[in-house]
Order: sequence, then C-alpha cells, then structure tokens
Amino acid sequence: MLRESLAADLIVELPNAVRLQRLVQTLREYFKAGAVGLLRLDDDSLRPLATVGLVHEALGRRFVIAQHPRLAAIMASREPTWFEPDSRLPDPYDGLLDQPDSGPLAVHDCMGVSLYVEGRVWGAITLDALQAGTFDRQARDELKRCSLQIEAALRVTRLEQENRSLRLSRSEPQDLRRPLEESEILGQSEALHQLLNELDVLADSELPVLLLGETGVGKELFARRLHRLSRRAHKPLVQVNCAALPESLAESELFGHVKGAFSGATSDRAGRFDAANGGTLFLDEVGELPLSVQAKLLRTLQNGEIQRLGADKPLHVDVRIIAATNRHLPDSIRDGLFRADLYHRLSVYPVPIPPLRERGPDVLMLAGHFLELNRSRLGLRGLRLAPAAERALLAYPWPGNVRELEHVISRAALKQLSRGGSRNQILTLEPEVLDLDSSVKAAEPFEPRSEVAADGPFQPLSEAVDDCQRQKIHQALSRCRNNWARAARLLQVDPSNLHKLARRLRLK
Repeated sequence: MLRESLAADLIVELPNAVRLQRLVQTLREYFKAGAVGLLRLDDDSLRPLATVGLVHEALGRRFVIAQHPRLAAIMASREPTWFEPDSRLPDPYDGLLDQPDSGPLAVHDCMGVSLYVEGRVWGAITLDALQAGTFDRQARDELKRCSLQIEAALRVTRLEQENRSLRLSRSEPQDLRRPLEESEILGQSEALHQLLNELDVLADSELPVLLLGETGVGKELFARRLHRLSRRAHKPLVQVNCAALPESLAESELFGHVKGAFSGATSDRAGRFDAANGGTLFLDEVGELPLSVQAKLLRTLQNGEIQRLGADKPLHVDVRIIAATNRHLPDSIRDGLFRADLYHRLSVYPVPIPPLRERGPDVLMLAGHFLELNRSRLGLRGLRLAPAAERALLAYPWPGNVRELEHVISRAALKQLSRGGSRNQILTLEPEVLDLDSSVKAAEPFEPRSEVAADGPFQPLSEAVDDCQRQKIHQALSRCRNNWARAARLLQVDPSNLHKLARRLRLK
C-alpha cells in the first residue's frame, strides 16, 4: 500500500515542493509517526527540504552531522537505523515537535535511513514517534523496502529541476554551476518565490541589474544568486562596497592606476574591473559613489572600456554590473548627488527586494537558521522559541530586516544562557529575552474621522480626501522613520508621485 502510494506520485506532474511534501506526509500517515523529515546533504550538514510534524522554523535549520550523533549514525549506514527508546544520544528534533509546549522527548521511537541518488549519497529520511514501540521490526523492514521509491522520487525531482535549468547550460557546462536548491536564501513566502523566479530568468541575460531594498534585506545574497545562475558563473564575482571607498582612492580602486599616477603609486596596480574581467562586478551601495567616479563608470558601461589613473590608453573589459542601493536614487539625482544618465544605465532592470515584514512566516524559517547557528556556537543541547516568542517575531515590523533578526536571536541566546540556563538543557527563548524595540510598531489601522456636528461646517469631498491622504502619508512616514522611499513602497505608490502629492498637500 505504501509503495503503491509513493509510486503513484512518480507518474503525476507535480511541483517539486509539493511532491516532496506529499512524500513526507504519506510516510507519516503510514508509519503513524509524530514527525518526518526529508534532509538534503549539503557539505557537512543536513538541511530539511520537507517536514511534517515539526515547527515551521525547523526548515531553516542546518544540522551539522558531526554535532548530531543520531544523524551521523544514519548517514554511516545504507540500512535503516533504529534507536532504542532509552537511547542517551540527543535527538536533533528535541523540542521542535509541532505540539503545544513540546519539551525534550525523553522516551520515543526514532529511525531513519540514508538516501542515494545515482550512486551518490543524497541525504536522509528521519521518522520520530512519541510512543515507544511504534517502529517495530516490521516497520523498519518496510522502510528499507520503500527507500527505493523514495530515492526514485528524488531522481524525478532532480530530473525535472535539471530540465528547467537546461537554458543555463547553453554556453557553459552544467557542472560548473551550483544546483538551484543549494541557495543560501531561506524562505517559502510568495513574495520571495516571485522574486527568485524573476532572478532566475534575469540571470541568463547580460543586462545591468539594480537591486533595490532596505538595509539588511540581503542584497548581497541575491547578487550572488544572479552570478551563480549566469553564463559567467565560472568567472569571478568581485564585490565592492562603494560606501567604504575613500573618495581620494575610489577611482584607483575601481579602475586601477599606473606607476607615478599619484604620490605613493610606486607600481602599476589593476583595479576591481580588471579582477572581474569576464565575470560580474557587484557595486554595493552604489549611491555612495563620488560624482567624479560616476562619470568614469558611465563611460565604462557605455563602451566597455576602462582607463587606469595616469594611463594614456584605455583597456577593454567584459564585465556585467550588478548594483545595489538602499537609497531612493531619484532623490539623490534631484539633490545633485547622483547622475541621472548613470541611473538610467544601471536601472535597465530594477529589482525591488521585499523587506522581511512582507515575507510572513519566512521570519520563523530564518529564526530557525540563526537558532541552530547559536546552538552550535554556544555548545547547547537545544535552542528553540516559545510560542509567544514566535508570535512576537511575526508581529514585529523588522526595520533592520534579516540582519536585525540575526542580532536579536544571538542576543537572546546569550541573555538566556547568562540567566542561569544550562548547556545540557533545551533553552526556550521567551518574548522578553528577544528585547524587541517596543517603540517600533506597525502602523495603526486607519479609522475614519467621526462625523462633524450637524451645526458645524460641512467639509467638501476634495478636502476630506486630502485630509485622508495626509493622515496615511504621516502614518507611513512614522512607520518608516521618515524614509520616503520605504513609505512609497508601504503605500504602494511610485516614489516620484508620492513626492508630488506631498508637495501638493504642503507636507514638504
């Protein structure tokens, strides 16, 4: 019955995520397990691709095999591995069962088997049950028999993924590219899914890309994904933090210089464009570039040539530009801080990166990733979130985005440990140790103005609309700390139109 159910999904066209989720759900129902996890081997770690019965943040964890004896035992054998209910080996899922107030699993059944695809180890499937004796000898034998169907499902998933990636192998061998599923970008929200699909299509072009987003959204990770999926993946990706370049050295750093070009130039020096030749140059915080360097960058984008400082002849370079900024560059153009012609060259394809507050449950997946990192760093048996802490993370607007979330989890883990927590226990983070800024709150819902008194002046409709618009703009600016670009995204209007409206309403 089980093998027939697994085989049936192999002949049905399904999205990969759906196929894998149905796989773990089928196993859970057949084996009467409390939780099932499908984990992919990634270097020295196992990372969950599909789970059932575990908290949502478990999908963001990375289990270093050497730190988890049960996983190490499963990966060391081709046969199913079963652990005695009274085994003292710590379980990687202790405290992570999706049940109210689940704590350490002192007595339970656990088994798993390593999985192979085309003769190479792929990962593992794990099954946990709360009741001892759930996985008897018959269950273990059945897991061994159905492992072939599980591996067949993984092969189908891999083939479908490779078929979708054929366009990437037109000019370069596929083995030079990392598989798409090995992305460092965590999340399953619709906003992130749409963005990744857009980047996958855009990666194969040679167009300049301008990544737009608030501080801490991970623009560098998205730039790396663009490069990894491009035809230039076998060539260098060179990153430049434009905000960290001293104005006096910015031109030399980007374009290089020749001996004697300035005091201290004792030899020829290649710049970042030379280093990225044939590959990709990622200009982070491009809005911070000095105007004098912007002019040279524009010439390079126009004709593909650079001129080293002090040199007489230009050099040809083949570089794709990916730029990123948290500024609203049209404002910088208006203020004379950024060239309009360079902006139009860079923004051939602008890509807004959604802030963390718009990614819903992705917050918990990312929190799980940071929880596992801190558990490992601090040598803890386990580290998890209390249900109230999960709700607090989901309700917080995250002005600092993913970077802020990482710092919040790290501080909370240290604070919990300093309050007398034992490294041999599973530490549970409550809302108070998260230390979220209570002054940063979501915008209050708009409440209509109360009706004017019957004997008072009646407000014309146009004035009432203007008042409503003023109120909403004030709310958006308050939530976004007076950042007009963020407020425009929150209000879902074009930034330039927002500025025009604000001037008409006499807000500027």
